[in-house]
Amino acid sequence: MKRLFLIALLALTACREEQIAAPDPVDLTPDALSYFCQMNIAEHGGPKGQIHLDGYPTPLFFAQVRDMVAYLKSPEREAAIVAIYVSDMGTAPSWHQPGQSNWINAEGATFVVGANVAGGMGAREVVPFADPTDADSFIILYGGSALPLTDIPDAEVLGPVDLDLKLETPA
Repeated sequence: MKRLFLIALLALTACREEQIAAPDPVDLTPDALSYFCQMNIAEHGGPKGQIHLDGYPTPLFFAQVRDMVAYLKSPEREAAIVAIYVSDMGTAPSWHQPGQSNWINAEGATFVVGANVAGGMGAREVVPFADPTDADSFIILYGGSALPLTDIPDAEVLGPVDLDLKLETPA
């Protein structure tokens, strides 16, 4: 009887995992608040992130992609992650206006890490692009290197923020 229960439980768990479909990204609105600081993220430039959690009706928004990646690397979460989206800075109107609906799947994005640019909250930013050639063009202007999401070093997002750095704000 115990064995039958375990088999049924495993089958239900497998079915549950298959049913979790990735939701579409949510457009950025003027009312969106950043998960960590609860500040209005539309008031801050640079790329943004959103994470969708299983069972949550709205995504967690992040004022900086750096903060979103830090959340991903954190061991503590409220629920399973079902989707991760970031602003495509290759199609953003500008650094100050990263766009409302130009979200791309973070797992397929190219991230510029170590560039001399400040994100929305003033820390060095991790900058996402859908097209790797856009990332290469950004690197020529601001430095850094191109990496997939899974290769972003912990030190880039979990380390202390050096407020003495003279970071640029792209046009």
